[in-house]
Amino acid sequence: MERRQKFWGWGWEDEGPTAEQQQRIAQLLAARFNLGALTIAAPPRIEDIALRVPRLAVPPPLATICSTDARDRAAHTYGKSFRDVVRAFRLQYPNPPDVVAFPRSEADVVALLDWCTTARAAAIPYGGGSSVVGGVEPPSSDAYRGAVSLDLRHLNRVVDIDRTSRAARIQAGVYGPALEEQLKPHGYTLRHFPQSFEFSSLGGWIATRSGGHFATLYTHIDDFVESLRVVTPIGIVESRRLPGSGAGPSPDRMFIGSEGTLGIITEAWMRLQNRPTFRNSVSVTFTDFNAAVAATRAISQAGLYPSNCRLLDAGEAMTSGAGNGSESVLIVAFESADHSLDAWMERALECCRDHGGQVPDGAGKTRTDQDASREGAAGAWRQSFLSAPYLRDALVAMGMLTETFETAITWDRFAEFHAGVLAAAQDAVQRVCGAGQVTCRFTHIYPDGPAPYYSIIAPSKKDSQIEQWAEIKEAASDAVIARGGTITHHHAVGRDHRRWYDQQRPEGFARALTAAKAALDPAGILNPGVLIDPVNHYH
Repeated sequence: MERRQKFWGWGWEDEGPTAEQQQRIAQLLAARFNLGALTIAAPPRIEDIALRVPRLAVPPPLATICSTDARDRAAHTYGKSFRDVVRAFRLQYPNPPDVVAFPRSEADVVALLDWCTTARAAAIPYGGGSSVVGGVEPPSSDAYRGAVSLDLRHLNRVVDIDRTSRAARIQAGVYGPALEEQLKPHGYTLRHFPQSFEFSSLGGWIATRSGGHFATLYTHIDDFVESLRVVTPIGIVESRRLPGSGAGPSPDRMFIGSEGTLGIITEAWMRLQNRPTFRNSVSVTFTDFNAAVAATRAISQAGLYPSNCRLLDAGEAMTSGAGNGSESVLIVAFESADHSLDAWMERALECCRDHGGQVPDGAGKTRTDQDASREGAAGAWRQSFLSAPYLRDALVAMGMLTETFETAITWDRFAEFHAGVLAAAQDAVQRVCGAGQVTCRFTHIYPDGPAPYYSIIAPSKKDSQIEQWAEIKEAASDAVIARGGTITHHHAVGRDHRRWYDQQRPEGFARALTAAKAALDPAGILNPGVLIDPVNHYH
């Protein structure tokens, strides 16, 4: 039997916590928050979902690459946020795409956009559907006669490798594991591992300015893009392959982070790296979170560029199994394909000791393996993050509320920022849910500031999970913006962050972006409502 992905939640149908594990998790949560027994709801079945009749008729030349199958349409209705999974559990599919298209070539993408323009249909670019910000669902506006989800999964090849320049031309629909598998025989890696790695695509990473697992230096996909090829409603835009350029504003930068509103990325030349063969990793504990923050800043400003420098507060460390709840934990790791790492780690551990960090005896020796990619930072990512989205689905089934929000702020403002945001989030959780936990970790660090990532888990009422989620998210997002942070460091804007992105974005830039949208997408068909509102859409 062919393995299938869930149409309603994260990942494979046959993965995630077992029924027995879910029961145990439910018991632990009930004890932690002093709740009664938690009931675990059964996941939705496609047979129980009534989708509206498609409003669009597929032209015969496109029929072989288009689907109106109920499972395909339901699977492309939502992304993978808490709100998305709750709506799926409630069997709420009022606005599915009318058609799901699976182009097999760039010419197919051109033909599909031409059809959407003629048919007055919204065109929603779709990579792996891992958006947690409402970035892939059809618009609710009645300004469109229908919606087409363009799933690029068949554009999944590494087309060409330039060994001299250490770069590759790659189709945008390739998922993370398939990309790495194609690069591996050549001794290369893209070295970009977002949490969604297994079920997200290169084009999606570029379109959303994805943040990878690595904590310093090459934190975002931006750093790896050498050039882009993009299909827009007015034609193809392709940038020149260059290691760097000062020729005006970067055309690549206009499309990186555009979230499918300006065009559909079909190919990219990407900078590669040699696969690592040296690795070194140490976990350091701190009794004082502020001291741990100071140590992290010292490392970030020492020019060491660790592959991982993930600081977990005491609550986060306990929840993830990395601590006992009384200490913060700083995980420091280095990787290289070229040299031993002892000197770099020794200096990083000095920074930790200078701020009261407890370093395990004998820690900090470089190890080598024939295939370090199975361990090191990539392996740590698999162990630490692969199961988290599956657990989120299970928590929704138990009626728990779980949410994350991430941001970035400069070091000089962090202490006041963190105290204010944490207090606002905790107050909202207590007010809305009566109990709950808010924890923090750093996912990325820069010489001028960290990227704090906050996690929330709380009991909720099953009939008002979305309403409770919205109230908490509003309070946390208001606090982030009011205190000078960014509404998102790597999750993207989508629809869920629009209100706060509109506040953060300079007005002059908003006008320029709207003008670029009108120039490249005159009919306003591409992902309407995400990032900006189209000006010249159909009425």
